[in-house]
Parts: sequence; C-alpha cells; structure tokens
Amino acid sequence: MSLEGKVAIVTGGAGEIGAAAVRRLVAMGARVAIFDRDPDALKTMAAELGDKVSTHTCDVTDEAGMKSAIDAAAAHHGRLDIGVLNAGIPHERKPIQDLDMAVFDKVMAVNVRGVMLGLKYLFPHLKKVGGGSIVITASTESLRGNEGIVGYTASKHAVVGLCKTAALEWARHNIRVNCVNPGPCDTPLLRSVEEIMTKKGVANVREKSVAIIPMKRLARTEEVANFIGFLASDQASYSTGGTYLLDGGMLAGKQALEGQ
Repeated sequence: MSLEGKVAIVTGGAGEIGAAAVRRLVAMGARVAIFDRDPDALKTMAAELGDKVSTHTCDVTDEAGMKSAIDAAAAHHGRLDIGVLNAGIPHERKPIQDLDMAVFDKVMAVNVRGVMLGLKYLFPHLKKVGGGSIVITASTESLRGNEGIVGYTASKHAVVGLCKTAALEWARHNIRVNCVNPGPCDTPLLRSVEEIMTKKGVANVREKSVAIIPMKRLARTEEVANFIGFLASDQASYSTGGTYLLDGGMLAGKQALEGQ
C-alpha cells in the first residue's frame, strides 16, 4: 500500500492513536498535517518526523479555527487527499442521573461537533482534487450501550451517523468515508483510567477488560493505525460508509456482556 503524493490531516494527531496514525501514513509515503491542541506535543512530533509533516495547534470544536487550520494545511502542502478525524475525549463513569451536563456537552462538542467540522471543511479540498478518503475514529461503544459512559457512547453512535450520511452524499464526488471502531487499546490513557478505578476499590481492572475479549489481549495502537492506513489507501477503493471493528472479537457474541 502506498500513499505517495497524498496529503493527509490527522486531528488529535499527538495523542496515542493519532500519533500512531501519523507515523503509519508517513511510512506509507504521505505528507501529514498534524492537528492537536497541545503545542508541546506537536513540537515533539515535528522533531521526530521533520519536513514530512506540518503542525497546527487547533481546537476541533472551534469552527473558525478548524476552517483556518484545514485551509492552512492545504496551502502548506498544496492539496488535501485524506482526513483522519481522530480527536476525541472520554469521561468518568457515572450513571445518567449523576452526569454533569457540562461534561456531557464537552464530550459531544469534541467527539461530534469536531468530526462534523472536519467533514464540512475537508469536503471542498477533497472535491477539488477529484476525491479522497476520510476515516473517523469511532469505538466499539458506537455499536452498543455501556453503563456509566452515556456521553461517550452517545457521541460515538453519532459519529457513525455522520460517517454514513457523508458517505451517501459524497460517493458521487469519489470521496469515501469510513469508521474504525477500536475496542480497548493499550495506551497511557487507558492505564490512567485503570489506575483511577483501582484507587476507587475496583479489583483486577485489566484482567476484567481482557476477560471479555476472545483474543485475550488489548489492541495495540499500531494495529488501529494500520487499518486507518488501509482505509485511507486505494486498496480500500470500494469501501465507503463502513464501520470496522478492531476489538479482538469482543462484540462477536455474548462475551461482550460479561463482566460489565
């Protein structure tokens, strides 16, 4: 698979999955515009990858900021062919009746509005070059309910709706739109959540997570990045509107309900 001559943007590109996606796309030959709200993390990525990338400090919930950053990336690299809309945030487990609406609104803003703005302002650039590919990072939680994370679950269901609608509207423009739906990934973020739960008295947090996965391990970020690279490439030229599970079989059957 090659992305030689292609230009991608990756939102949340300095986070765990985002950074892995950036590295994968660069390895496939693409130039990449990295969007993130953390300027120090962006500097680290730029130092690692050099002139193959540009960096853009950006809040994905800010409409003017997103448009400006996308336009700047296109101007810097001369074109845009690929969008990886990966920025997203979780929230602490709480039942619906106890969840602060400010927390809910923030999660929906980043996880849904951020994807919507990415779609909206990528479209004219991809149309201009005759088509392209957009990959949205969703979650296993976009395909099921999960107690205690109503905001995150609702937001990930919503991005699947955005994906399918954009795929239908833009097929005529040769723009493909797909979702990757990872299960639990072995990342510093997940480890911090596990630590919080352990401090709250929950025993064997990691073991319980792995127990419901038939492959008996967590996903690696590079495995998610590899699939993003595939969907971004012409190897997936007939794929659009899809939701692709990367969960080690977790949602294949009743094990998804055990231990929850």
